[in-house]
Amino acid sequence: MKNCKLSLMQVLCISFFCFFLSTQARRHNHKHKHTHPHISQPPSPPPDSASPPEEATNPNNSSSGVFDVRSFGAVGDGQTDDTEAFKMAWDTACQSESAARILVPRGFSFMIQSTIFTGPCLGGLVLQVDGTLVPPDGPESWPKNASRHQWLVFYRINEMSLQGGGVIDGRGEKWWNLPCKPHRGINGTTLPGPCYSPVAIKFFMSSNLTVQGLKIKNSPQFHFRFDNCRNVHIESISISAPARSPNTDGIHIENTNDVQIYNSVISNGDDCVSIGSGCYDVDIRNITCGPGHGISIGSLGNHNSRACVSNITVRDSIIKETDNGVRIKTWQGGSGSVSGVTFSNIHMDNVRNPIMINQFYCLNKGCTNQTSAVFVSDILYSNIRGTYDVRSSPMHFACSDALPCTNLTLSEVELLPAVGDIVLDPYCWNAYGELQTLTIPPVSCLLEGVPRSLLDNDIEHC
Repeated sequence: MKNCKLSLMQVLCISFFCFFLSTQARRHNHKHKHTHPHISQPPSPPPDSASPPEEATNPNNSSSGVFDVRSFGAVGDGQTDDTEAFKMAWDTACQSESAARILVPRGFSFMIQSTIFTGPCLGGLVLQVDGTLVPPDGPESWPKNASRHQWLVFYRINEMSLQGGGVIDGRGEKWWNLPCKPHRGINGTTLPGPCYSPVAIKFFMSSNLTVQGLKIKNSPQFHFRFDNCRNVHIESISISAPARSPNTDGIHIENTNDVQIYNSVISNGDDCVSIGSGCYDVDIRNITCGPGHGISIGSLGNHNSRACVSNITVRDSIIKETDNGVRIKTWQGGSGSVSGVTFSNIHMDNVRNPIMINQFYCLNKGCTNQTSAVFVSDILYSNIRGTYDVRSSPMHFACSDALPCTNLTLSEVELLPAVGDIVLDPYCWNAYGELQTLTIPPVSCLLEGVPRSLLDNDIEHC
């Protein structure tokens, strides 16, 4: 009887153990067969790369911080006026306390009239241009009450990024062909009449700005203008306009500091980059420039004005098929100074004036030599090599009679003619400096020491 009891206990134990395993197995399977409500669904397969992103197909997603301009009424057919929709999208995103993104979706072309987008905004703002932006097509289509000086203006903005893979097309050809434009008349003459043409994109009194990834083309006048701005970063953009398009500077900065312009391609009808008065701490690197008028500081001192520019670096760049390479240009009669400029590691390809300082800059024959000038000093040219157009001298230092250029330094400069084997001599006038290495061609016209006129005068630096 004792053995029977033991057998019965064993049976009960075995039965309980099997029941426990069965229950655990059901619980284990239960976890895999069903999804609890608070657990998110597994991610869906990645979308096809050819398909537009979700925000491009769903304009009504402002709850995620993305404000698609179509959800504010923009049509995007290239003809309908989408100005008001863009302004509504801007105003709404600008009032968002968290970071907001205004989306211009790809596959659409939005026509916008001359508009000012105003800040300050409550949070950082991204204008994501993946589609195309265009203005009215030429002067005849431009609204009578709209400014002809500018197209898209961003005013008093702090912390903004203008970015994307889209295109901003200024449709400038009809503006370039106005009768008043220099190339329209015989021998550069012009016909009377209004000659205003809009700057494509202007940032005014703004800070902490980023421009990245965009293609900007065919502006009626300057493509970008930064005026009274601080902390500007421009990277990986493309700017293009025909070589004969007038005044289509790629990037112009004025009264702006802490600027970086990196890894970009600029080809147009004027300066690739122009640096005006009041600019300092500017770093330009890895730029491909041309055709155009090269990279310029100036013009400075016009109408007897005071101009101050300092701490400018242009390096690791290519300048090709341009009228000028690296240039400093000032008017007679101005005041102030240009100082602390470095041009380094630059390749020139068939450039007409690879290295130039011109303190006699003048657009007509009526300019006279004056007793005041913008003082130019502490300019370094290092590792500048390549070829030049034989119509001009490879180096041109034309400095003021009243205030000569001082402390010009040349190191590892080799410039050869693009055609033929006759090497032209550099030109110097009242230019003082030194050669750290032998140059090609040899520069024997630089004067040594400090000019007497500077010793006798108290030079007012900026």
